[in-house]
Amino acid sequence: QVQLVESGGGLVQAGGSRRLSCAASRRTFSDIGWFRQAPGKEREFVAAISRSGRTTDYPASVKGRFTLSRDNAKNTVYLQMISLKPEDTAVYVCAAKGVRGQYEYWGQGTQVTVSS
Repeated sequence: QVQLVESGGGLVQAGGSRRLSCAASRRTFSDIGWFRQAPGKEREFVAAISRSGRTTDYPASVKGRFTLSRDNAKNTVYLQMISLKPEDTAVYVCAAKGVRGQYEYWGQGTQVTVSS
């Protein structure tokens, strides 16, 4: 079992930046993903990083604005967000893949609100 705790959310003005953290309860050599969910909308994939940190993946909606990195020594993954837009407002949740290759472990989420 891995517990994940997100932090770093808050209120930010449009065009601003924010860094979210996802801390794991123990060392986890698995892919980590970030997702977000806005009120009334389905959960959306935001970013993913491989266990080594060498491979990342982003959807078009955030590519070039969001950057994922990880520090395995600190069991932490960071999501750096820049040029934030009001449509980025959502609860951001990180997740870790289990041995079956599916996202099995989920955090509670952190709210990011972007004001226009």
